[in-house]
Amino acid sequence: MALKKSDLYSSLWSSCDALRGGMDASQYKDYVLVLLFIKYVSDKYAGQPYAEITVPAGASFSDMVALKGKPDIGDQINKKILKPLADANQLIDFPDFNDSTKLGDGKEKVDRLTELIAIFEDPRLDFSKNRADGDDILGDAYEFLMSHFATESGKSKGQFYTPSEVSLVIAKILEIAIAGTSAETTVFDPTCGSGSLLLKVASEARSAVTLYGQEKDSATAGLARMNMILHGCPTATIAQGNTLTTPKFVLGERLLKQFDYVVANPPFSDKRWSTGLDTTNDLFSRFDGFGAPPDKQGDYAYLLHIVRSLKSTGRGACILPHGVLFRGNAEADIRRNLIRKGLLIGIIGLPANLFFGTGIPACILVLDKKGAQSRKGIFLVDASKGFVKDGPKNRLRAQDIHRIVDVYTHRLEVPGYSRMVGLDEIEKNDWNLNLPRYIDSSEPEEIQDITGHLQGGIPHADIESLAPYWSVCPNLKKSLFRPLRKGYAKLAVEKNSLRTAIFEHSEFETFMTGMREHFEAWRKKTAKRLRKLETGFQPKALLAELSEGLLEHYEGKPLLDPYDIYQHLCDYWDASMQDDAYQIAADGWKAETYRLIEKNKAGKEKDKGWACDLVPKDLVVDRYFPKQKAQLEDLVSKQEAAGARMTEQEEEHGSEDGFLGALDKIAKAEVNRRLKELKGDKSATEEVSVLKEWLESAETETDLKGQIKKQEAELDALAYAKYPDLTESDIQSLVIDDKWLKKLSQAVSESMDRISQQLTRRVKELAERYETPLPKLTDRVAELEAKVAGHLAKMGFAWN
Repeated sequence: MALKKSDLYSSLWSSCDALRGGMDASQYKDYVLVLLFIKYVSDKYAGQPYAEITVPAGASFSDMVALKGKPDIGDQINKKILKPLADANQLIDFPDFNDSTKLGDGKEKVDRLTELIAIFEDPRLDFSKNRADGDDILGDAYEFLMSHFATESGKSKGQFYTPSEVSLVIAKILEIAIAGTSAETTVFDPTCGSGSLLLKVASEARSAVTLYGQEKDSATAGLARMNMILHGCPTATIAQGNTLTTPKFVLGERLLKQFDYVVANPPFSDKRWSTGLDTTNDLFSRFDGFGAPPDKQGDYAYLLHIVRSLKSTGRGACILPHGVLFRGNAEADIRRNLIRKGLLIGIIGLPANLFFGTGIPACILVLDKKGAQSRKGIFLVDASKGFVKDGPKNRLRAQDIHRIVDVYTHRLEVPGYSRMVGLDEIEKNDWNLNLPRYIDSSEPEEIQDITGHLQGGIPHADIESLAPYWSVCPNLKKSLFRPLRKGYAKLAVEKNSLRTAIFEHSEFETFMTGMREHFEAWRKKTAKRLRKLETGFQPKALLAELSEGLLEHYEGKPLLDPYDIYQHLCDYWDASMQDDAYQIAADGWKAETYRLIEKNKAGKEKDKGWACDLVPKDLVVDRYFPKQKAQLEDLVSKQEAAGARMTEQEEEHGSEDGFLGALDKIAKAEVNRRLKELKGDKSATEEVSVLKEWLESAETETDLKGQIKKQEAELDALAYAKYPDLTESDIQSLVIDDKWLKKLSQAVSESMDRISQQLTRRVKELAERYETPLPKLTDRVAELEAKVAGHLAKMGFAWN
């Protein structure tokens, strides 16, 4: 059976449990990722002559397994595994597997490392046939771990990782995919961290490119090197050192090496950037023509390093805090010179709290040297409102990324979101690039109509603000409102009947029917395409094809945001569909069942039934055994009704002075005991009746529970026996029609339902706002005031 992404993720993440307690996430990530790396290179390269990565004899993962339980396991890993690997491949700074301060002493260390190695022995973690490229399950697992480690590492230690969503935005807006690349195309990240940003840019290129990176922290540089290998870029050059004081990619002593593309997420507002650097006489002339950045604010130092590192036709992108757009003094001079020279082509404002090292909002500054002298403006995008909360951080959704990229690459001017701003306008604003000066992304203020409040009536202006609805259903407006006086209207239906009036209106029904037919057209076309999937297809390519097709299918449709529909597919892919896709890509259309075995703390196994990942049991039951399922549901409904009757009786007669409350415990044995006591007691007729009624409900419930258990077992056996008979066509119908497309259909239907709900809510809100004019409110207040005064007078209090 193919390894599911979710299983791989949970397996790898559980490996962290073996290390938690002795160190924080910023430290134990190194150990887990090194194990992942060694397992991968051993599976893929061990024993292969002339391989891109050399695995010396005696230094493979199997040799590490042989060290489990040995008292000197940590020292042996360092000497026999890590050192030979590092020496043979020029790897940087592996963590110390014999560090007692982190791993513990004696048996604690031995057990911890033994358990960690055992996790990676899972036979499903066989990477010998794993392609470490753009559609690689392993590379994604590495990103998953890096993201989680960054989250757990906290504010000061999570800067080794750029969120993959932001990296993807940068990779796409550089348009490397359409530029035409080759092995001679160079991409550089001067503050590469773990290398995720570099790799995202490389994955967007249509052919292999040459990658370069520099990272100040030696341990993080080691992670970057491993990351390159795990993603199939073993020839990438990762250097360790301070980019600003000792750049490693130079030509001679005074020239920086230049690249086709440069990307970076440098440390925000680095206050120590100038330590060890002569800023007035920079060896590499990075500040000439621009000005030196302030000593305690290093943002522009990194940006100017990028400028000098770009070829004359090069493009770059750098993530910096928003302050670089408007801060004054030396930074204002640098900003003015960058704009005047035409180097700055675009700015994208991002939401706050995206990054692991800080909660402040950031922006992407896009540089382009080609055509700089003739540049007349800068394209600005304010994407600060598009995100979703994800634990303690914010995160860009797939639709947010797509919207940013679409708007930026096509230079679409969207009110409140993006616009091209001429250099003359920027100059008038004293070269200040603060986005709110040029784009008003604030929510429009709710306007209160004074006349409406004084005299009643819904203003026509508020009604016309719902024009998108009326354009689809022009007569619906006439059905909901009728004239009151010039410029004002009132509801033509009761407030409580609004949703029905909207949902059942002929024009709205026609619109909804048309939207269902529109989805059905996509569903039929997509189902046909999905039935052609064969072993070996690329799941990520499938997602791109389906999601782009769905987005295009809904482009221009009224009342719906096509990006919302697109997000439904992306969410379902992440939650479930990708596991199915990877399984089909590996094994084909096979519905394999397996036993669910659970181990207790003593290691004893217990059979918890069976399951099938690709075709869950409920799909088989729904399609092939609907009659039996209906019978079971009927029994469950009756059992719930019996239970409800018991609850009602217990609530009614369960108080201390009630017939059931007088029992030591409300249970069958106690009720039967009490009935025996009351046998022949004619004065206890009512109590006997209550007890018998409860007992009858309890026995009915017990009987129904037995029937349910028996019927569940019979239905379970029927379903289990059906799997061997399923043909490939049957499996495709179950997965494509009953699982994938049914789920998407439900999600799209919910979006459609929200349309009527939003209109209903807004119309009701307007009606309630203006339904009681001020004179009536004043009269009502006076009336209530008089009542209060009367009550107080009766109580002997004076009312002034």
